[in-house]
Amino acid sequence: MMKMKYRILFLLAISFFSGSLIAQEGKQIREMVKFTPDFKFKDGIYLNFDQVRQNDPIPKSKILTSTDYNDKDFFRNLFESDKIYFYDEMGIRQEIEKSSVWGYSRNGVIYVQMQNNFSRVTFVGSICHFVADIVTYDSRYYNSPYGYGFYDPYSYYYYPYSYYGYYNPYSYYSPYYRNNMTRSDVKQFVFNFEDGKLMDFDLESTELLIMKDEQLYEEFMRLPRKKKKDLMFVYIRKYNERNPLYIPVNQ
Repeated sequence: MMKMKYRILFLLAISFFSGSLIAQEGKQIREMVKFTPDFKFKDGIYLNFDQVRQNDPIPKSKILTSTDYNDKDFFRNLFESDKIYFYDEMGIRQEIEKSSVWGYSRNGVIYVQMQNNFSRVTFVGSICHFVADIVTYDSRYYNSPYGYGFYDPYSYYYYPYSYYGYYNPYSYYSPYYRNNMTRSDVKQFVFNFEDGKLMDFDLESTELLIMKDEQLYEEFMRLPRKKKKDLMFVYIRKYNERNPLYIPVNQ
């Protein structure tokens, strides 16, 4: 009789546990909403892209900083430091490098980190698009003492020492040269909302990103190359309309 009672209790426990799992799964499904321009992401920092997908950043309340949480420059002040401190889900203090942060969300808008700067993701969907200021390194051009853009591959400026053995401060290997041959360019980037892999916004990445939609991809591939370049963004927008993004709602 006692064994029978324990068996019944065991079966009831299993039934309750299974029901809870089903309820949780159902709750998760109900909380997924279609993304619209009115959608607001939860504010906080993203350590990785999975936190972006789950709309689950580290909230400001768990970040250790002297800046007031309501300060409009909260994130700018926070990222002036090379390290970020916060409490994890277990209440344990954690430390991370600023460079390892994927990005953050402020006022419901996503910002992604590139070259230690953060750029706003202006177009969100199954495929996302944004622009960023990128510092490029060009070994041919630099701010020479004779003017910007000086280039001469056979010039003595490319050698660290002169003919007589004296150090040449304007050579390719000198700090002066290396500090003056970088320039800032505005570039466009894209990424999909599955893995968050950042790619240059070009023809190759566009073809790769829309490939999952066979009909749209075939239509795009039939276009002349010049036409494809002109319509890259149009087809990304079409892809997002045909393949809407669903995100967990704010809790």
